[in-house]
Amino acid sequence: MTRGVAYERERRLTASLPPRVLIAEDEAIVRLDLRSLISSRGFEVVGEARDGEEAVALARELEPDLILLDVRMPRLDGLEASRRILAERPVAIVLLTAYGHDELVGRAVDAGVFGYLTKPYREQDLLPALRTALARHEELLHARRQVGASAPRRAGAHLRLVLPDRDGGPRWPLRLERRADGSLDVELDPESLD
Repeated sequence: MTRGVAYERERRLTASLPPRVLIAEDEAIVRLDLRSLISSRGFEVVGEARDGEEAVALARELEPDLILLDVRMPRLDGLEASRRILAERPVAIVLLTAYGHDELVGRAVDAGVFGYLTKPYREQDLLPALRTALARHEELLHARRQVGASAPRRAGAHLRLVLPDRDGGPRWPLRLERRADGSLDVELDPESLD
């Protein structure tokens, strides 16, 4: 992270600044409509991408708070772009698509997105979806900070954590271990699997 980006992120945490949004949509008219709509509602559009590869690059460069991604885009679809973006850093992502198939929605959830809207979207649906995605993302970050704070502080120490599955039952037993460099190693705990 560059000094300028780090300063901006710190400034955003201490001030009430608008959420920074990246829009990734291959249809120019839809991109312009989204930009106009969300800008008029207090969001700051920091970038626009015409395809999935450009979205991944801009997400890395601009570090937005929220990304709106069309599912069907050239060069790299929105689902794969979501996976790549989230592999680099946590960010709230809302997918836009003309298709509402259950299988596609399931794949979107599995990719880690925070929201899903079908086109044609309505303003009264879009804005609450964006705000909800940002709130859920903030809750996730808060939970991660709590886990990090309770994780062992010395190298080699470990902590076991079980995350619930979609139905609320225990499903994902994790083992967190502090590395010598101070970072956390997180892996599925085979000792706790059913």
